[in-house]
Amino acid sequence: MKNIILMLSIFMLCLSVHAQQTKPVKNNLQKNAEFAGATTHLKKYKAIYQLDSNQPDVVKKAFRNINNVLNDPRLKGKLKLELITFSGGTEVMLKDSPYEKDLKKLIDQGVIVAQCNNSLQERNLVKDQLYDFIGYVPSGNGELVIRAAEGWVIVKP
Repeated sequence: MKNIILMLSIFMLCLSVHAQQTKPVKNNLQKNAEFAGATTHLKKYKAIYQLDSNQPDVVKKAFRNINNVLNDPRLKGKLKLELITFSGGTEVMLKDSPYEKDLKKLIDQGVIVAQCNNSLQERNLVKDQLYDFIGYVPSGNGELVIRAAEGWVIVKP
């Protein structure tokens, strides 16, 4: 009987020690709640924003998206950005558009803002009708293809 009590005591002691050493297993909800996003490990990140719509909600979303990435603390000092407009997005660049302040703000933050020449021709527009502070590319789609081949992320709001 003493042997049984001794063996039972040893067994209980082992269970107790094991229980104290075992860490609680996190469930997926807990793991998900602790997620804080990707960490940066590159020196530079490059993205080109494609704006081919003149719909005010889409235009505002593009500006908001760019400003959000510019303000992401993980990416501070590591970004190279372009905003390329073509098709309907061309109207954003017209001198009478309501977006002059937004465009200048992006440029002041280091974003390259450029317009597609093909879209100007298709819409019978000349550069004098657009803001004098924007750049130009031969084709918006060509710019996207080149940048994608160079490893840039293409963002379409």
